[in-house]
Amino acid sequence: MKKNLLLMVLGLSAIITEPSFSQTRDYIKIVGSSTVYPFALLVAEAYKKKTGSKTPKIEAIGSGGGITIFCGNKGINSPDIANMSRRITEREFKYCQKNGIKDIIEVQIGFDGIALAHAKTSTPFKLSSRDIFLALAKQVPEKEGSKKLIDNPYETWKAINSTLPDTPIKVFGPALGSGTRDTFAKLAMEKGCRTFNFIKAFEKTYRTKYKVVCRSIREDGLYIEAGEDYRLIVDKLAKDTKALGIVSFSFITKNSDKVQGAIIDEQPLSFESITNGSYPISRPLYFYVKKLQIDNVIGIKTYLKEFTSESAWGHKGYLTKKGLIPLPKIQRKEIAANVKALTPMSL
Repeated sequence: MKKNLLLMVLGLSAIITEPSFSQTRDYIKIVGSSTVYPFALLVAEAYKKKTGSKTPKIEAIGSGGGITIFCGNKGINSPDIANMSRRITEREFKYCQKNGIKDIIEVQIGFDGIALAHAKTSTPFKLSSRDIFLALAKQVPEKEGSKKLIDNPYETWKAINSTLPDTPIKVFGPALGSGTRDTFAKLAMEKGCRTFNFIKAFEKTYRTKYKVVCRSIREDGLYIEAGEDYRLIVDKLAKDTKALGIVSFSFITKNSDKVQGAIIDEQPLSFESITNGSYPISRPLYFYVKKLQIDNVIGIKTYLKEFTSESAWGHKGYLTKKGLIPLPKIQRKEIAANVKALTPMSL
């Protein structure tokens, strides 16, 4: 009898102390990309207005930092959604799986362009991808025709290209771990890097060295890490007419009275140039959802429905009016159907 009683007590104790998803939370937790942040915020406000529920808590900590936290814990207090300005990597996906987060719903929401912005009052910048690489890379060829790499010696734009202003190189941009920085390095700097044939050849023979050379940003103070808040960069550019900053197209749209985007490889930054693919620095935007938390966190399904509604992400939706480049209608319809069915992604 005493033995049975002891077993019952131990069993009850296990039930009480074991973490359980019978717990619920009455608000949605979202972390990740500062680029996706303003779009997620607009959806969160629409969600609150339509449902009367608590506004989702959204933290803009960068794509890399956000997905790490998202994948690090499957408990009720962990984030429900991770915003990303790039697609989840295989390594990140496996990290999620390792930590018990098996079913992840992937939602591509549209496209965005990355701008090298500068003050509205300054003369428009016209840069090539090669100019960008030479201005911001950690190491560059010693001189034209040389196959020797040296620490970046360039301090003015004119030293790189005689057609550019004789002003100091000063670029504000995101820190390591930012999806914007990763994409900028891959699409802008690497393209310029590949104009040097001897570096381009590394891609086949020394793949790691190729990535390091083409994507590493200088650390001598001319590239200034300015965190994940693009509003701070915009404010700095408005005050310093000789500086440039790396921001998303949506922030150019919202602050067109203060800043403008540089012309890159002869392509101006615009809704049309991103849509038709002529602008060289554009990327898809995503968010990821933990399926296992949908039944335990109030409002996730409703938030997903709002985000994937035509009134939000459609060609005339409120997100598009704020700078989101929409997906083709057929693709939006397919993604919305997958979201409604809560279909997990595969990689």
